[in-house]
This record gives sequence, structure tokens and C-alpha cells, in this order.
Amino acid sequence: MRIYSFYEKASRAFNDHPSLSKVLAVVVVSGGTGGGLLAYSDSKPYNVEQAVSSPNAENKKKKLVVLGTGWAGTSFLKNLKNPSYEVHVISPRNYFAFTPLLPSVTVGTVEPRSICEPIRKMVKKKDVDISFWEAECLSIDPVTKKVKCRSTQDADSKEKAEFAVDYDYLVIAMGARSNTFNTPGVEEHAHFLKEVEDAQKIRQSIIDCFEKAALPTLSEEERKRILHFVVVGGGPTGVEFAAELHDFVNDDLVRLYPKVKELVKITLLEATDHILNMFDKRITDFAEEKFHRDGINLQTGSMVVKVTDKEISTKALKNGGQISSMPYGMLVWSTGIGARPVIMDFMKQINQGKRRALGTDEWLRVEGTGEIYALGDCATIVQRKVMEDIGEIFKKADKDNSGTLTVKEMQELVDDVLERYPQIELYLKSRKLKSIVDLMKDAKGDASKESVELNIEEFKSALSEVDTQMKNLPATAQVAAQQGTYLADCFNRMEECEKNPQGPIRIRGEGRHRFKPFRYRHFGQFAPLGGEQAAAQLPGDWVSIGHSTQWLWYSVYASKQVSWRTRALVVGDWTRRFMFGRDSSRI
Repeated sequence: MRIYSFYEKASRAFNDHPSLSKVLAVVVVSGGTGGGLLAYSDSKPYNVEQAVSSPNAENKKKKLVVLGTGWAGTSFLKNLKNPSYEVHVISPRNYFAFTPLLPSVTVGTVEPRSICEPIRKMVKKKDVDISFWEAECLSIDPVTKKVKCRSTQDADSKEKAEFAVDYDYLVIAMGARSNTFNTPGVEEHAHFLKEVEDAQKIRQSIIDCFEKAALPTLSEEERKRILHFVVVGGGPTGVEFAAELHDFVNDDLVRLYPKVKELVKITLLEATDHILNMFDKRITDFAEEKFHRDGINLQTGSMVVKVTDKEISTKALKNGGQISSMPYGMLVWSTGIGARPVIMDFMKQINQGKRRALGTDEWLRVEGTGEIYALGDCATIVQRKVMEDIGEIFKKADKDNSGTLTVKEMQELVDDVLERYPQIELYLKSRKLKSIVDLMKDAKGDASKESVELNIEEFKSALSEVDTQMKNLPATAQVAAQQGTYLADCFNRMEECEKNPQGPIRIRGEGRHRFKPFRYRHFGQFAPLGGEQAAAQLPGDWVSIGHSTQWLWYSVYASKQVSWRTRALVVGDWTRRFMFGRDSSRI
């Protein structure tokens, strides 16, 4: 009773006199058979409303909104470790899809669920506060820092829930859509291959074509039309799908539909002179020869100009531009990517309306904005040109303001310049020069002179051609994943690098950039060509083609799965296909 009485009096005293709130009362109680320790502390009453409304509230987390759960967005979320952000992920799909295996899904080599991982499972972390909302982004307002969204639930309902989300930082990783180049009829009649749902529709359509062709009521001509499969686009996706379709038809479907075996035709249309233009010529030649041997009708230099429900009209880019048409049963369109409508509207707001994708600087920050970043297929890095900054580079290196630049002065700045302008290094390699100093000596025409001095005009002349080596990064999963990892690392070290910048010297300004600019490292690329053969182009100009490369493809794509669950499912699907063939059921 005495202890309780003391507690009651102490509590009343602290409540009556808030100034005592920081006092800690400790009482040691002993006697009888034991002892105890009683500690009491009462703090100043906590005002919730004041804490929420006050912009200077302690430990208030910055709101970080991420749009998209593709390669770029998921890579960013997986590598984000800084707990000082309140992260909101918004995407119309609640899973990550391993898109390089979509062509395999179209024919049942791999099942859809095997390449999908729930996004909530992937972003479940103990230290980072991440929430996910299944919705589509309708608009981005960089002035008010709001993102307007609409729920994708109740797809058949006319009234869908709309809401706005505030942000301090915005990461746009929404990917892109298939580019139809405004070709009439493509949107209405063609299949695309960007999402898992696209692959499922193609798989259904293939089986539908064979079932229709098997009906006794059709003419021979109509059967030929229905069983004519056309693929538009000779890039990696189009080539791989054509190869997968050829294997599906010849390994599985002809056994189930023997009467229509001789009627099946696969045509691949490509507007340029060769397929797989981004690969080494040895791979291109091998792929074209293999497709000819396999009976795939390869038509290069052929551009699609119109599509109807039963015919495709093409224009020959040579031979006078002759227009011809062909009947078809199913069309898959894989000719590149274009910006989504919401991205196009946003680009107009920030004066980027003439671009094909969101332009960012080398740190993935959207040009013309503050704290908005874009990565993956929806964005492109606008590399700064050397000749735009040539005067500032000269001034920064010429520390004694003599009007001339010596080798010694340039050597002090060379690392920062090469890091800021990667095209210089590419140009040096093309000229077989070791450093920018060698370029200066070469410009003077006397490489043996160690005391080379260049004035501003001579310096401009020496670097006048370096910008010719500037190249846009390819829109691939490899690029998007590396960008996501890079940006997450920047956010993880944001506070640290604000105090101690780690980037190159600011050419226009003082100090250093907070971070090093993004640099893409190419680890090679594959092109499955069917018949258990593939081609690979790896760093160091190493090219591999054949059956062994296909097994290398299997091992790499299995290891790149985002979880042990999907890895086991994909390997299980491959094993099932080897043992029992592909599933041709129409479900």
C-alpha cells in the first residue's frame, strides 16, 4: 500500500508540474524475503496532431514513390536498404515477371507462374517501410509533387477508385509499350509480347488456329491462311519467338494434328537488311542460314504498311517500293518500344515533348525536374557533350590562368574528365591511344615532347571528334536492372554523400557531384535460335554458337531467377518439356 501511495502521489506531482517531466524517480524496495526496483518516468504529453502537421517533426521520413514493378523498379526495391524513407510502390501488376522467358511461355515451354514472383513477397523487409498499391498512374504533377492514380480492381466497373499520392522523391520505372509506328490495323489485329498476359493470349491463339484448321468444313486455302503465322520484327524477341514457335509446331503439334502438317508456314518480316542487327555479323549470318534450313520464311527489307483481320500489306524497301499482301492466321508484332501515354503527357509538361523517352542526366535524374528519377525502358540518358563544356574544361584545368594547358595540368583533371565524359575513353580506344594526354601530344604532332602546351583552339581541335562515340544504351533487362541497383545505392548513401561528395568535379560550378555517374557494364547477350541451339556474344568479342551455348543459356537464365521458387519451377518446366513435350491444351 505504501508503494502504491507513493506512486499515486508522484504521478500527480508530475502531471501538475510538467517541468519535472525529465526527472527520473528510482526507489529501492527491500525487506522480507526479497527486493525489487521501481523506476518511474513521465514525459510531457505527446500531441499527435502537432507531430503530423509540423514539417520539422523529428524523424519524419521522406516519401519515396516508385512507379512500376519491372526490371528497373524491382531491382531498385530489392537493393534499397536505407530505412529513412517511407516507400510507396504503385503498379497495375502485383508481381515481377522474368520477361526474357516470355517467348518460352507462348508455346508452353515454361508456364506463366514459373516466371512470376509476388512483389509483396520481394519487398518484404524488416528495416525499410514499403507499401504496395495495385493501381495505374494517370498523371504526374512535378509542381505540386503529386501522382494521380486509379485502382485496377473491379476492371469491369465504370467507377474506379482514384487517389493522389504525395512524394518527396519519385522514381519512374514504368517500362514502355510496343511501338506500332501508327501502322493501320496493328492495334486491332496483332498480338504483342510485352507482358505475361500477352504470352498467354498468343499461346491460346496458336492452339485456336490449329483447332480451326482441323475442322472438316474449311477449304484447303482457308486452312493455309489460318496456319500462316507471321512475326514482325527481327530483333531478339521476334527471332526467339519464331524459333520457339517452329519447335512447338514440329516437335509437338504435328503429332497431334498430322493432317495439317504440310500447311503450316512461319514468316518473319524485318524492315532492315538483316535480323539481329545488334549482334556480331557471325551470329546474324548463322541465324539467317538456320532459319532458311528450318523452313522459316525470312523476308528482310520488308516494311508492314497495313494490317487487316486476314491480310498483311508490306512494302519492299528496295526494288521500287513494291506493295504486296499476304494472308495470315496469327500476327505477332515485335518491332521496338514506345513511350506510354502518361509518360508522353509528362514529357510535354517538362518540355521534352519531342523526345521518344524521358531524358535524364548521367545520375538518372529527369532533366528539368528536381527530385524525379527515371530508369529502364521509359527513359534514356542524355550524355553531356564534351564540346558543350570544352571552354569550362579548359578553364578548370588551367589553374595558373596562363591561357595554355600543359600535360601536367591536364593529368590532375584527367580522371574526373574521363568519368564525366565516357565518350572520351571510347574515342581513345578507337584511336588506340592510352590517355587523353596522348591525344594532346598527338594534336601537337610531336609525341616525344613532354612539355606540350595547347591553347584553347588547339585543345578544341584535339577533342573535336570525341562526341562521335556517344551511344544510347539498349532497352534491355540488363540495363534496367543495373540502373535500379545503381539508384538504390545512391539513395542508401544520400545523407553520407551530401556531406562527403564522391562524384567527379563539377565542370560548371564548384565542388564535386554527390555520386559517380551511372556506368553500364555489358555482360553479353543471348539469342536462342531453336533446335536446342543458341548464340551468345560476350565481352571481349567472344562469340559462341551451337548446342553448348544453349546449355549455357539454360544455366544463366536459371541462375538469374529472382527466387529459389521460380528457379525450381523454371528448371522443372524445362525437365518436363524434355520428358513429355509441351502442353497443347487450350485452357
